[in-house]
Amino acid sequence: MKEPIVKRYEGNPILTKKDIPYPVFTVHNAGMAKYQGKYYMIFRAHKDNGRSILGLAVSDDGYNFTAEDKPFMTPAKEGIFAEYEEYGIEDPRICCIEGEYLITYSAYSKNGVRTGLAKTKDFKSVERISFITQADYRNTVIFPERIDGKYVRLDRPHTQIAPWSIWITYSKDLIYWGESRIVMKPYPYHWDEMKIGPGATPFKTDKGWLSIYHGVFSTMDGCIYRLGAALHDLKNPAKILGVGDSWILQPETPCEVIGYVHNVVFTCGAIPEDDGTVKIYWGGADSVMNVGVAKIDDLVDLCLNNGRPAL
Repeated sequence: MKEPIVKRYEGNPILTKKDIPYPVFTVHNAGMAKYQGKYYMIFRAHKDNGRSILGLAVSDDGYNFTAEDKPFMTPAKEGIFAEYEEYGIEDPRICCIEGEYLITYSAYSKNGVRTGLAKTKDFKSVERISFITQADYRNTVIFPERIDGKYVRLDRPHTQIAPWSIWITYSKDLIYWGESRIVMKPYPYHWDEMKIGPGATPFKTDKGWLSIYHGVFSTMDGCIYRLGAALHDLKNPAKILGVGDSWILQPETPCEVIGYVHNVVFTCGAIPEDDGTVKIYWGGADSVMNVGVAKIDDLVDLCLNNGRPAL
């Protein structure tokens, strides 16, 4: 039997609601970063009213996490942020760039969902910057360095014109974004044929920017969320060099198959390591946090030598 590309950690799940020192009912879809040698996890959690907040957990080894004693971010109470975060904040991604950690998150309100941008330097305090999309957008990830002097992001708008596809957009100041173009679509009669979206913050390899994304397939028993990989050109990330034809992870363990939302593996964070591996973190069934390890070369090879069309 072929070895899986992503090898699950034997101690999964690594974080559950029982590990959080304040009342929550789920722990999932966490952005990840390394800061001063430690692993920082900003996770999404449902409260008992069904709305989401963001918590923080820290680890020395990337596997054993301890949650902070209070939430990291909760919906704003005043101003423009309160207006668009009324129904909760969700699915953070973290990007370290120029000494700051940028956090993108989904902000929900009666006006739809749009992407908020915040920043931190030490994971002790956080400052909101702006809303960087209109409604309805989700799954925004920012590349961890400027390209040709510009910030670059991937996101996924909701639209029936190019259904649930991945777009790229550029900015000079993190506030105003433009030059948008579509770079990747769901692939018909395929494991990601219903919708796709950026997952973890892309990271640099010698062959290109590696992006781990989620793809959704609709069945008579509901939707299945899986993970795949795509490789973007280093100098022109709008150019996709390859998309892996097969998924790299699908729901298999009980905590991925059964939970708040069944049959889901959903990533918002991955940490590339110096030994040529990457730790991939994913929410299982919108209920718990899991981790697995893959060889970066295996993911790159999948994209370049076993691919499917990007568009």
